[in-house]
Amino acid sequence: MSNDNHDDSLGLHPETLAIRAGRETSQYGEHSQGLFLTSSFTYPSAEEAAALFLGQQEGYTYSRFTNPTVNAFQQRLAALEGGERCIATASGMAAIQATMLTLLKAGDHIVASQSLFGSTISLFNTVLAKFGVETTYVAPSDLDAWRAAIRPETRLLFLETPSNPLTELADIAALAELAHAHGALLVVDNCFCSPVLQQPLKLGADLVVHSATKSLDGHGRVLGGAVVGSNELVEQVYLHVRTAGPTLSAFNAWVLLSGLETLFIRMEKQCQNAQKLAEWLEKHPKIERVYFPGLASHPQYELASRQQKAGGAVLSFVVKGGREAAWKVVDGVQIISKTANLGDVKSTITHPASTTHARVTAEARERAGIVEGLLRVSVGLEHVDDLMRDLENGLSH
Repeated sequence: MSNDNHDDSLGLHPETLAIRAGRETSQYGEHSQGLFLTSSFTYPSAEEAAALFLGQQEGYTYSRFTNPTVNAFQQRLAALEGGERCIATASGMAAIQATMLTLLKAGDHIVASQSLFGSTISLFNTVLAKFGVETTYVAPSDLDAWRAAIRPETRLLFLETPSNPLTELADIAALAELAHAHGALLVVDNCFCSPVLQQPLKLGADLVVHSATKSLDGHGRVLGGAVVGSNELVEQVYLHVRTAGPTLSAFNAWVLLSGLETLFIRMEKQCQNAQKLAEWLEKHPKIERVYFPGLASHPQYELASRQQKAGGAVLSFVVKGGREAAWKVVDGVQIISKTANLGDVKSTITHPASTTHARVTAEARERAGIVEGLLRVSVGLEHVDDLMRDLENGLSH
């Protein structure tokens, strides 16, 4: 088997790496990435088997932790994020859990953005808390609050930027400097932007986590997750995944590889659609507020202009009239899909307070700004005029 992975010395653009990096070719010379649906691999001799299992020789032993298709996905995503290494997982939440269980122990402390995905908050408040890891939540854009929350036992700072669903931004470079000054690590969930719009490692972050289920796939087909960073840190996460088994399947990796091939062209058009839709919504009389980093009215618009290449493909807005009015919009659309997934080529709409953040306490939702009139739209590749007309139909109910 040959490896067509391209190193940085070739000076390839990210759009090329998304298609060419990490491609492994078997003796058959297939042009598409091969799909290796096998649980185990055979060895030429007992001696080589021993070397493979001890890590003294490169190769594949068991698909829980070594598989050519999964490896191709890992290498390609690492190249796109500018990381040395990537370990893939069964889902985005599996990536976050593996990172936390690897890097933290009882008595350690996390400082996290209060504007996290609901399942991430639940993971921190239940699983990690049960094992003696405490979390303090702060406003993502308030650097002084991050600084004040750090303790001697703080080992990690964790955030999403932009946040889900209010698209709040945090200054990655400033938080990286703060974390490192206190001997802590900075972990960034880059799900909303993808490496197309933002590369946190180049801004000083230590690790990047992904729900590959979202934009990296882009078609709502499979689950997947990933952790990207230095060889030293990712090796630790890899050893956890190898033992605990929250593994990405070869088939899902194969699907995600095809998603990466169209990631740049998809994100470019989806961001354009989202920008137009946000500008239209901001002028609508039934909309109280629009949250989108590409709007000049966004509180961190200047930071977004520096840190991201575009506003993104996800926006949120508050409908006047609270939950009743918001639900009428959801029920009234006919084109936009009613689902909580995001990053799809098909536009989606959801009511965060009753879906993605339903298990978060009412107090935590209020603190994070998840009000009852809030709706989140992940903008796809449909014609933007059709999306406007569909939302207008919902708003007119």
